[in-house]
Amino acid sequence: MHRRSNELQGARYSPARIRATWGGTGSVEDASRALGFSRAKGYDLVRRGEFPCRVLRIGRGTRVVTASLLRVLESGEPEYNGTRAEHCTPS
Repeated sequence: MHRRSNELQGARYSPARIRATWGGTGSVEDASRALGFSRAKGYDLVRRGEFPCRVLRIGRGTRVVTASLLRVLESGEPEYNGTRAEHCTPS
């Protein structure tokens, strides 16, 4: 029974479903679940500026850009608010 619940949860946050049902932004909670971590972890990453996709702060609210979330889900590469992590080489 637990496996069926996980399958339904996974389908709810599939890229196809997100494209069909989300607008331009989504909640941090939903984006966190789509990425496979908890709401608390998602907000912690937002506070630290390390959420894997682009985040908008609108007034007191925080929204995740849907297009950015989809790119992260499909590529597996974090965007960190629009900038890809760059590897530093020692000089």
